[in-house]
Amino acid sequence: MAKYRWTASDMPSMVGRTVMITGANGGVGAATAAASARAGAHVVLAVRSVQRGREAARAMSGNTEVRELDLADLSSISSFAQSWDDPLDILINNAGVAGVHGAQTKDGFDLQFGTNHLGHFALTNLLLPHISDRVVTVASGAHKAGEIHFDDLALRQRKYGFAASYGQSKLANLLFSLELQRRLHQAGSNVRSLAAHPGYAATGLGTKGQPKVLVAAANLAGRIFAQTSEHGALPSLFAATQDLPGASYIGPDGRGELRGSPTLVGRSSSASDLTTARRLWEVSEELTGVCFGLDK
Repeated sequence: MAKYRWTASDMPSMVGRTVMITGANGGVGAATAAASARAGAHVVLAVRSVQRGREAARAMSGNTEVRELDLADLSSISSFAQSWDDPLDILINNAGVAGVHGAQTKDGFDLQFGTNHLGHFALTNLLLPHISDRVVTVASGAHKAGEIHFDDLALRQRKYGFAASYGQSKLANLLFSLELQRRLHQAGSNVRSLAAHPGYAATGLGTKGQPKVLVAAANLAGRIFAQTSEHGALPSLFAATQDLPGASYIGPDGRGELRGSPTLVGRSSSASDLTTARRLWEVSEELTGVCFGLDK
């Protein structure tokens, strides 16, 4: 019997539901937004560039809304959250940056750690009182090479490398999703925290500012080995719509999790460390000034 392969056409109806997706103006985020809108959801594209967000939304069928959000700026996140006063069923923390050597957020954090983790940490907790169903945080197989350098989160005291910075941020995503689920359960909330990763999707992530020869090589590898953004969106869509336990991690089922149909996948031992997850949460609260969103 042929193996069943889950696709976006298998999504349940999303009519009457509101889904917010960060970084939804291109790549996997745009594909996630488009599929959610086709399924009937009211989709909020939370994006840094409103113009690009509107261009992406015009290419989608269904009910969409574009709102400005800069995850590399805590004041932008705070303003965004304060302006949101509607029910929110699903938040998909999709946005991410990669390969920007030594760049910083407006608050002085390493751009990758500050955007990929701290920005979503602050956004999720500020919006949590409005969320009724689940939070999906997009991680990466790169988390397996990551390590949380609590004494040097900006990686300024060691040789800065793309793998170290990006891996740290993606490991942080998984530890955040794990600790968020623990806190939600402890608070008696029905909201679930899950994580997903797109595998190897041809999105251009990590090529900005890189030498032309490396960009050309990445583009060639993408054409040969990568799956489309539409396929890369499937793990996020699966995590957002299927009946899964909290702290589940979804990724592609084939070729070393680089491509394939969405399924439950494993995480590294570092990404399963509850002590590290709790410590990272506490440090993130200190750095952002944002606490657990359901604290009374």
